Amino acid sequence: MEGLRRGLSRWKRYHIKVHLADEALLLPLTVRPRDTLSDLRAQLVGQGVSSWKRTFYYNARRLDDHQTVRDVRLQDGSVLLLVSDPSTGYCGNPLRRKDGGSQVPRKVTWVGGCRAMAEGTKGAG
Repeated sequence: MEGLRRGLSRWKRYHIKVHLADEALLLPLTVRPRDTLSDLRAQLVGQGVSSWKRTFYYNARRLDDHQTVRDVRLQDGSVLLLVSDPSTGYCGNPLRRKDGGSQVPRKVTWVGGCRAMAEGTKGAG
């Protein structure tokens, strides 16, 4: 019975959505349990969306590209959040200190779909 269940999971499909926070878009995707997040990125590129320097989140957890849909426990109707790398500033421009080092924002204010202001930044190193 376990072999049959494993064999049927190959045919299973989930209809999920990816919320692009920077552009305020919600894109539908169809995925299989064995698909990795890298496969999802490839589907997004096929739809004309660049996922470079963006991170997937699900249930407030950061996800790695090698994880599968099954590992993350996505289900039909799940919504993934895709946000820009937190080390970048307003609309993808890196935040820099006066001495040339990068900054990591503690609190980010979102305005018009882009990060307008990073408050309480601290040095990254």
